[in-house]
Amino acid sequence: MNGKVYVDTTYKSLNKYAEELCGDRVEIVKNEDCCIIVLSDGLGSGVKANILSTLTSKIISTMIIEGSSIEDVVDTVIHTLPVCNVRKVAYSTFSILRIGYDREVYLVEFDSPGCVFSRNGRLIDINYEVREIEGKIIKEARFMVDEGDMLTVMSDGVIYAGIGALLNLGWTWNNASSFIAEQTKNSAITSAKLTSLVIEKCKELYLDRPGDDTTVANIKIIPRKTVNIFTGPPQNPEDDENIVGDFLSHEGFKIVSGGISANILSRITGEEIKTTIEYADPTVPPIAYIKGIDLVTEGVLTLKKVTDILKAYFKNPTKKSNISALEEKHGAAMMAKVLAEECTHINLFVGKKINPAHQNPNMPAELNIRTRVVGDLCDILTEAGKIVKTKYY
Repeated sequence: MNGKVYVDTTYKSLNKYAEELCGDRVEIVKNEDCCIIVLSDGLGSGVKANILSTLTSKIISTMIIEGSSIEDVVDTVIHTLPVCNVRKVAYSTFSILRIGYDREVYLVEFDSPGCVFSRNGRLIDINYEVREIEGKIIKEARFMVDEGDMLTVMSDGVIYAGIGALLNLGWTWNNASSFIAEQTKNSAITSAKLTSLVIEKCKELYLDRPGDDTTVANIKIIPRKTVNIFTGPPQNPEDDENIVGDFLSHEGFKIVSGGISANILSRITGEEIKTTIEYADPTVPPIAYIKGIDLVTEGVLTLKKVTDILKAYFKNPTKKSNISALEEKHGAAMMAKVLAEECTHINLFVGKKINPAHQNPNMPAELNIRTRVVGDLCDILTEAGKIVKTKYY
């Protein structure tokens, strides 16, 4: 497959039982060319481990994104980490994935479980080169990925899940990787769903009492898909044509959210609005139709419902109630499903004119409800790894 891709990345952790802080840390950094994922596992557990892993992941992600060599990175980590008073060493394992949007991957591992590379339910072998840097044995690999491929990095809490309890030797890398590969037979599985499935399995094996900090990060290579959302009239009516022109000029799935917004677009394009009175959910206003627009919904109430659905879904994408919320047939569920599972980039075109019907009289005028709801939506989508751009009018 040719062309640039997008890197969909999620991670989850379990703290060691009775510990308030996790000794594992994941850092994700993106720029126009690549996505960098660093998973670090600090020595021990609790506060000390948390400090070690946080420093390690921050240093590595910052240096790699700036183009530093792995030699410089390892040297900096070794000479920066604080030395443990008890063990007299400064130690933190790490896995580094640099994934270019041209599909080229650079993988580095130090004393961590191997990366799992799965494709359509099959495990793909990774050819490593092993070398010594500053006395540390480093494994490196370079390879290409295709759309649909999954990469999984983990802390050793995953492979030791269940040790001494349900399993004599723990889950082991072979069993964990087989479990991951099995899930990827479903080509529709998302990074978020796979991450939740692995963490839930670890929690089950640990009998809800993790014996170690446990972290998994999943990366799915997916095609770029853009959603464009136009909501709210501009402050200045003279900008009506500008906002509609900008909205229509962008390729991708198109959503108009708001009755006034739909009327503006209809007037400028000459396309008729066809309304419906079918309520799939009594709390969500019905959708409408405009030729050339993929989804037309009511405004603030629908956007607020979308935000609530996405917040619950991203927190636990395998929970039945959260999945079913995406499958509903009302406008908010339709929009939420597209934003959660069918796009990578979101462009928002937001008019700032205040609708008196939506305004709280006790709030300053500039803090209108639409702006706050859009802000919350952007925060949720950004935290979920989406690329969000907002333009106000």
